[in-house]
Amino acid sequence: MARDEQLKERWGLVVEKLSKQFADGDTLDLDSIIYLIGVQELGQIHRDYKKDHKLDLMHIAICKLLEPYGFYEFDYVDEDGWPHYKVKEQLPFLKAGEQSVLMKEAIVNYFVETEYID
Repeated sequence: MARDEQLKERWGLVVEKLSKQFADGDTLDLDSIIYLIGVQELGQIHRDYKKDHKLDLMHIAICKLLEPYGFYEFDYVDEDGWPHYKVKEQLPFLKAGEQSVLMKEAIVNYFVETEYID
């Protein structure tokens, strides 16, 4: 199977499983999935988050997702339990479509590594 086809298939599986689990079957978008990963990485699942914390959660997720690509490196966890990352390499300029593909690939890899999907 070609790499693009495999990514499309696995992305569809991730969206389907997460949508069933967290959105009563409504289809989750990319940002919603990034947010869920941030909540997972923070580990404070049963909590309400204010708008600025939601952005912080998405930032945590993006750092975690792009860490294997060499863009970020885990630094420390603060006294409130929030993980912090440092920039190792600046992200290259990517068109919107290229950003989307990179994030989908990183998300699929994250869920393969966590054994949420095969």
